[in-house]
Amino acid sequence: MEKTIPTLFEWAGDAETFEKLFTSFYARVVKDELIGPVFSSMSPDHVSHVAHFVAEVFGGPQTYTKEDGGSHAHMIGKHIGKMLTEPMRRRWVDLLIESADALELKSDPEFRSAFVGYIEWGTRLAVINSQLTDNPMNASEPMPRWGWGETGGPYLPQSEL
Repeated sequence: MEKTIPTLFEWAGDAETFEKLFTSFYARVVKDELIGPVFSSMSPDHVSHVAHFVAEVFGGPQTYTKEDGGSHAHMIGKHIGKMLTEPMRRRWVDLLIESADALELKSDPEFRSAFVGYIEWGTRLAVINSQLTDNPMNASEPMPRWGWGETGGPYLPQSEL
């Protein structure tokens, strides 16, 4: 009998798990002195959109792309011109990990390695893209898919691909 490996989404729980995680996380974010101002005017749907985006990236339902009308290019576009800094990125990561711990999100080494790997990758791209004035992502680019393994090689800006 062959063993089926669950997606990161399945291993984490379900859509409600991601909603709880990002609700808890953004409650911390808006109170934070360093990154709170960046999110002071976020839309009421922001938390759900991010929860849907990450859930989809982790192999969950396509709620972000099919119900929220989002895409990877759309998410990249949300960061353009925000001028995020490394200390802001690091605080975002720390608050998300604190929220995951508080929620008692799965803490096995394999899951947390994949989870933190994605958060590191995504936030570093957010900082890079936040320094730009135009979205480098083609609207037809597929959503990223994050799994249990490694990334796809060294980072190259869209212009060099």
